[in-house]
Amino acid sequence: MLQSLIQIGLPVALILIMVGVGLGLTPEDFRRVFRQPRGFLIGAFCQMLLLPLIAMAVIAVTGLHGEIAIGLFILALCPGGTTSNLYSFLARADVGLSVSLTAVIGFITPFTIPLLGVWAINHYSDAGSHFELPIVSTWIKLMIITVIPVVIGMAIRAKWQQFARRMEPLITRFSVIVLVAVIVSICINLGDKLIGFTLQAGPAALLLNISTMGLGYMAGRWFLHSEAQARAISLEVGLQNGTLALLITTSILQSAEMSIAPSVYSLIMFVSASLFTIAVLRRDRRQVAVA
Repeated sequence: MLQSLIQIGLPVALILIMVGVGLGLTPEDFRRVFRQPRGFLIGAFCQMLLLPLIAMAVIAVTGLHGEIAIGLFILALCPGGTTSNLYSFLARADVGLSVSLTAVIGFITPFTIPLLGVWAINHYSDAGSHFELPIVSTWIKLMIITVIPVVIGMAIRAKWQQFARRMEPLITRFSVIVLVAVIVSICINLGDKLIGFTLQAGPAALLLNISTMGLGYMAGRWFLHSEAQARAISLEVGLQNGTLALLITTSILQSAEMSIAPSVYSLIMFVSASLFTIAVLRRDRRQVAVA
């Protein structure tokens, strides 16, 4: 019963969440990429290349293997979502850059996730375990669940702008509720194995989150010399779409063990993003007081 609920409910919920992403997008978010390419390219490099490489390093350093390693790597392939846009707004980051990264990379990852996911399964699987991630069917599912709903959301915003603005924060809250519900259901499904798997995946998830947020921030400061853009890149790289990762691990690969790392990471990232936001806002207030 619980597994059936995840299999049916999670894709439907993710479709609604991705419609919500589309409600927050306009054609201007895509045109901004060409007008201000440097910030986007640095952010995309951190998201698409640096993040998976750091995930591989974390897996090697912490000694993860099997399903937990695969789950952590798949999480690193998933783009940021509405949560990163929300925290960028709260942290007074470059919200336009955050939204542009979410929009464009969200259209790219349905192609990269199946290909790199297959590599991760072949590379990290333990002897005797067998998992399949069909490339074509996975790509089709991700297009249906992620890309098409975003386009629908954008169309709704273009026609009913006020309605879109009212619904966007509601869907953001809904996405958090869905994520928590899925994590709870996975915990129940794992039963006695939960504590052991969590202790195994927790340090790796924490290390991945902190290192990617830190490196994303430093990349923005070093290459862009912009505090607002550095904050946006840090949050975009550090706040992954945990719901999408859980869709892949639970609904497509049907592995509760693979879902542990994305679940732990999803909890950690809210704490780290909140602490980051508090820290940068305090620094802003101190600078204003000194001036």
